[in-house]
Amino acid sequence: MTLFFETIRIVLPVFLVIGLGYLLRRLGLFDDAFTRQTNRLVYLVFLPILLFYKISQADFVTYFNGPLVIGSSLAIACLFSISYAYGYLRKYPPASLGSFCQGSFRGNLAYVGLALCLNAYGESGLTRASILMGFLVPVLNFFAIIALILPQRKSDSGGPKQNWLREILLNPLILASFIGIVWSYFRLPVPIIIKSSLGIVAGLTLPLALLAIGGSFSLQRLKGDLKSASIATFFKLLGMPLVAGLLLIAAGVQGVDLGIGILLAGTPAATATYIMAHQMKADAELAGSIVMLSTLASAVSYTLLLILLRHNGL
Repeated sequence: MTLFFETIRIVLPVFLVIGLGYLLRRLGLFDDAFTRQTNRLVYLVFLPILLFYKISQADFVTYFNGPLVIGSSLAIACLFSISYAYGYLRKYPPASLGSFCQGSFRGNLAYVGLALCLNAYGESGLTRASILMGFLVPVLNFFAIIALILPQRKSDSGGPKQNWLREILLNPLILASFIGIVWSYFRLPVPIIIKSSLGIVAGLTLPLALLAIGGSFSLQRLKGDLKSASIATFFKLLGMPLVAGLLLIAAGVQGVDLGIGILLAGTPAATATYIMAHQMKADAELAGSIVMLSTLASAVSYTLLLILLRHNGL
């Protein structure tokens, strides 16, 4: 019973803040414009500052774990291959296949993943998760583009591909992580006033991100092919952490790093999957259903994952 309540203590606060965002939206204190602007601010400003702050202040040699990065990247590649093969064998239409595949492996690392790692493992866990995320974001974006382009390659003119490749290179999370890694590796100093200011801004990031998720939540997106959305949700919330756990254990990853790798692998589908599906003419309705369904179900799946991790001393 103690293990169960400890798990609830980690999971429940994150989803209560998401629920608060949803409640504020229903009460009219949030509107669509506010939610869009908050998401934009978090993505373009607050998250990059958080990542740079946490990574630049860390001892890179101490916190970087090569097998963790490689194992987590291989897990993404495995779920991409498994979900794409499943959808292809089931003869999904090209637009649906891309959305189904992307939703099966691309998780919300930045908003949900970092918050869970902070609650589960404290500031040290957040720092480790931030460094890992810095390496995984380019991998996730790469496979997301492949998932959306590959089924429609015969009719693809090349325009969307070039736009999204450019977005990967200019992705603010990737740039902030890269700068933070360089800063940490060379142990460059940060003036105390700037450091204090960055700390204040970084503290705003995760609460704002979770409120934005709640404000964006809409049960109206749960429509269309719910069977396919449910299968993608199963792949994302249970298949992904299972594969990641097996690969990380095989690679010799242990302790907190193993727990962080599994928690990040078990994140619900990212909101960006819906945006990318819409922009690249995939099945945006299916993508939206996967995001909503996986976000709802992740409260349960994370409880199960954390019970399993705590039972094994992680």
